[in-house]
Amino acid sequence: MARTKSFELSDAIQGARTLFWRRGYDSASTADIEAATGLSRSSIYNTFGSKRGLFDAAAQSYLDDVVHPLLAPLLAEPVSASALDDYLARLSAAVAAQGQRDDVRGCLLLATAASSLGQDPAVRDTITDYRATLERAILRGTAALGRPRETGTLVTAAVVGALTIARVDTRAATDALEAARAVVRT
Repeated sequence: MARTKSFELSDAIQGARTLFWRRGYDSASTADIEAATGLSRSSIYNTFGSKRGLFDAAAQSYLDDVVHPLLAPLLAEPVSASALDDYLARLSAAVAAQGQRDDVRGCLLLATAASSLGQDPAVRDTITDYRATLERAILRGTAALGRPRETGTLVTAAVVGALTIARVDTRAATDALEAARAVVRT
């Protein structure tokens, strides 16, 4: 008879996601991962194959639970004229809230781009796809406002910059997002 897993897979992935988001892939030790997931080393390897396999599951969880819900109004049909400003306002509020807590900051995937894992072709593809989806969503938002493509490109750059600097300076990140909102509203 096969043994049943005595843990909730989604809870373990979420715990790993928070750890990788907070500390980064390179800084997360096996002991840290065990503590964050509640799993033993053998359960981690039996379930995910490796630390990297767990990271891949955490990154997919981040896309599914954090990124895609935020971008959904910009990817819907039709895109409302307020969708881009609403997205930027929600993102700015989320970044400001991150600054009030001592946990996750910025963007898990953009932070990973600067780590050793960012050189892995599959991880690079995930990050590139994320940025392309972000830009496509923002371009749809600027198009709904009748703004030129360059406005969308500029707003995308502001979002990427804000989500990168948010790891160390939430004030600068929210300032960049509010500047992007001002550009969108003018």
